[in-house]
Amino acid sequence: MAAGETIGIAGAEAQIMNVAEIYSHLNGQEHILVHKPHLWGEIKSVIETVDAGICRTKVSAEKRTPGKMLYSPRAFNDAFKRGFNKLDWEESRTSYWVTADQELVRKTMTLSPETQKEAIIAAGKTPIFSYNQTDFVKDRIAVEVQFGKYSFVAYDLFVKHMAFYIGNVIDVGIEILPMKALSAEMSSGVSYYEGELYNVLRHGRGTPAVLLVLIGVSP
Repeated sequence: MAAGETIGIAGAEAQIMNVAEIYSHLNGQEHILVHKPHLWGEIKSVIETVDAGICRTKVSAEKRTPGKMLYSPRAFNDAFKRGFNKLDWEESRTSYWVTADQELVRKTMTLSPETQKEAIIAAGKTPIFSYNQTDFVKDRIAVEVQFGKYSFVAYDLFVKHMAFYIGNVIDVGIEILPMKALSAEMSSGVSYYEGELYNVLRHGRGTPAVLLVLIGVSP
């Protein structure tokens, strides 16, 4: 991807995205900078080639802002997807088997999917197949671009990244979020960096027990 290239519609007023804030949980950013600095450079380059100007495509139907042009989360997601895919970041899934027996779940959680299923059946229980999907993974670093509702971010931070970490697929999970000023120009209910930073910090220094990086972005 060439320097200065933007992702979007030619002729629109450019509002290039930038990294506004970073929170490194359990030294997640430091891990990347030491072991895989080129990947940190790629993540920043994708963010800085997304043009927010051409993502203001949604007409508000809300009573508080009828007819106002808002930023479209889907347009942002599509722009980030094109950027990451150009640099060979691909979607990944991790599969596992669950059951209602809590002790059995604890015993099988760190096993391979095949061994999980066999152990559940051997215990006389019914194995239920499940999986987690993450947007972009490359060289054991996962990136989720989250311009959706609050519940989606909580699932990413406290479930999805952990599942990939326990499954030995990733070493660090990254969550890209809009700053409040940007989310305020979207439909109501969109998550934002400041709020999710608070949610992570209030759980304490060691929770979730996976290296994370929260990145707040804005034009």
